[in-house]
Amino acid sequence: MSSTNRLKELRDQIDPINLEILELLNKRAEIALEIGKVQQEMGTRFYDPQREAEMLNALQYANEGPFSNETISKLFNEVFRATLNLEEQDARQTILVQRKSPDQHTIIEFSNGLRLGNDSFELIAGPCAVESYEQMDEVAAVLAARGVKMIRGMGYKPRTSPYDFQGMGEEGLKIARRVANKYGLVVISEVLDLSLIPMMDEYVDAFWVGARNMQNSFLLRALGKQSKPVLLKRSFGATLKEYIYAAEYIMSGGNHQVILMERGIRTFSEWTRNTLDISAVPLLKQETHLPVIVDISHSAGRRDIANPLGRVARVSGADGLMVEVHPNPDVAMSDAKQQLNLDQFNQLMDDIESITLGDKQPAV
Repeated sequence: MSSTNRLKELRDQIDPINLEILELLNKRAEIALEIGKVQQEMGTRFYDPQREAEMLNALQYANEGPFSNETISKLFNEVFRATLNLEEQDARQTILVQRKSPDQHTIIEFSNGLRLGNDSFELIAGPCAVESYEQMDEVAAVLAARGVKMIRGMGYKPRTSPYDFQGMGEEGLKIARRVANKYGLVVISEVLDLSLIPMMDEYVDAFWVGARNMQNSFLLRALGKQSKPVLLKRSFGATLKEYIYAAEYIMSGGNHQVILMERGIRTFSEWTRNTLDISAVPLLKQETHLPVIVDISHSAGRRDIANPLGRVARVSGADGLMVEVHPNPDVAMSDAKQQLNLDQFNQLMDDIESITLGDKQPAV
């Protein structure tokens, strides 16, 4: 037999083996998906490192060559990784936050007529922290005049240093409530601990989960049992998958009124406090049915580029933006560099309102 014929004969033997391997890989994947569903019912995780190690040991023990055990391990590790990705993709189709159809949108309504998620572009604004009645009243009057319907009423402030201003606590929430009632606004405030929920429930219209608490499962589960909306900020070090699953903690408890907020991620840039991940907006709109807000204050940490970021947020497909506003930012007790004064806020509103609805790009 000639070498050419021998080569063809050997290749002809390889082709059906490839098809057999393909069939077995797909059969293995189908069984793995069934295992994943059982694990979901049991409340256990997909990845089982002990089980994976046992399978690799058994394969190495049975291996008679010519592949080395190291090669066998690499090959099957790729199979395990592909299977795990398949299980996670399948599981994502069943989670509550996942968008099931293009026309699925969660619209969150408030008592003053504010609606988030209905294709309008809304603002959440106000001081970084409540400092006095006069401060909140001055800001609220300007917000109401510009059609803003939700005010920040931060009574508690998580700070990097324990010696920095930590907020006025319940007294600050009382001030925020009084001012909001005067101008027809709704109040949103950060809850730092699940023990604060009953007290804060008397004053706020929505709970705010800060970046530091994004993966605080105890707090998220507790808020899942509340009837009021929850705004969940993305942590500066969280992937979008981690962020989506954090929202799932709230929704799995029964509270489906979840608002997502992109607030920037930590990168090597030294010119801004964080780096605004604007790509997260269309991705979150594509993957979930929840309203998405852009935080232009904490993402940059500087007021001089607030307007360009506001315009970017407006055309990104976001449902709104959050901006910090203070009567006199230079004397603010927290985040002075990123808060806008009242004139700067009005200019931001003018810039945003100059963008017509036709300029807004659809997210999905």
